[in-house]
Amino acid sequence: MTHEGRADRDMPQRSLSPRQMDRFHESVLPYLDAAYNLARYLVRDPHDAEDAVQEAFLRATRHFDGFRGVDGRAWLLSIVRNACFTLLRRRRSGSEVVEFEEEMHSVEDEASGPEADLARTIAAEQLHEGLARLPVEFREVLVLREMEGLSYKEIAQVAGVPIGTVMSRLARARRQLSVALTAGPEESA
Repeated sequence: MTHEGRADRDMPQRSLSPRQMDRFHESVLPYLDAAYNLARYLVRDPHDAEDAVQEAFLRATRHFDGFRGVDGRAWLLSIVRNACFTLLRRRRSGSEVVEFEEEMHSVEDEASGPEADLARTIAAEQLHEGLARLPVEFREVLVLREMEGLSYKEIAQVAGVPIGTVMSRLARARRQLSVALTAGPEESA
């Protein structure tokens, strides 16, 4: 397929009316940060995460006429999830390895002082290393639940799995993360 053919396929089929655009801005756009956060944890590369979110927003715009819900968060995050998994499949076929960048994923805190900074840095590094060791389906549910605050029902909708599967994955993910955090870097790898 040519680059031009791909560009035509990726472009929205039609533009949104001003009313639809307003509804899109109200229903979907507020979740841009949540979309990037999920993508960043799923693909583990800030540039790929930006690409996945951009692709997800193009898809969301293209298919917004099919959106029937009131809360666009779960709808958008399911599109982001699919875009990320497509990107991961492409990456896997190319055997691309991406390093985790701690500085890019660090969270600033109001508490200050060298001891607090050191403790926060160590805890964040351990958490990120533990999350990085988890399979993608476990990272996904942990990020959606613990970082994005989605309900089990919303996670089920985003992941396209039953609520029981969400609960099972969360329990297994928490257990594996706990083991990874207590085992240390070389023992659990």
